[in-house]
Amino acid sequence: MDNVLVVAVHPDDETLGCGGTLLKHKAQGDGIHWLIATDVKETEGFTAEVVNRRAEEIENVYTMYNFDSIQRLGLSTMRIDEYSMSELIGAISKVILEVKPSVIYLPFKGDVHSDHRHIFEAAYACTKSFRYPFVKKVYMIETLSETEFAPSTKEDSFIPNVFVDITEYMDKKLEIMQIFESEIAEHPFPRSIRNLKALASLRGATAGCEYAESFVLLKEIK
Repeated sequence: MDNVLVVAVHPDDETLGCGGTLLKHKAQGDGIHWLIATDVKETEGFTAEVVNRRAEEIENVYTMYNFDSIQRLGLSTMRIDEYSMSELIGAISKVILEVKPSVIYLPFKGDVHSDHRHIFEAAYACTKSFRYPFVKKVYMIETLSETEFAPSTKEDSFIPNVFVDITEYMDKKLEIMQIFESEIAEHPFPRSIRNLKALASLRGATAGCEYAESFVLLKEIK
């Protein structure tokens, strides 16, 4: 049995990037854990209604996946660059040492959102084998509205090398994504239900199945 941790910079990243894979992990008896890096806060201009709605969404999504734990760092959304790298590493390291995941899903290092890039850098620093010997696999996820807008250069392009058949879990992934009402809109908005299905269909065609999610494998220790 694997212990799986997904590092979501913002709630919904886990569903966009690896929702079907998380459901598959759970169905196979693995433990799944959700780290949410950022929060919306009234002190930073968000209304009480937005803050309360986000809390309800997170609770509903937590239940839908049947996560084994949720870890919330409470960092200010869209302001991750204001934290020192040592602060970010310290906060994420504490969670990883508590959860002891064998598999970690991280944001893509080239995502256009600077929050994603900073959290990737801090989280990847917490996968060194001599400090975190329980970590055996590290993947980067593909997050619609972030990953596809990365610079079109060789070093920043998302080139997947792992594909997971999520055909059996696609409907539930879409159902969960619709809990985040404020994060989805009609096509051609990147996080439309139509676009989620289109990307999963494209990745499925590469993998020889109906629907798939794709990842970049950064490390595997056997």
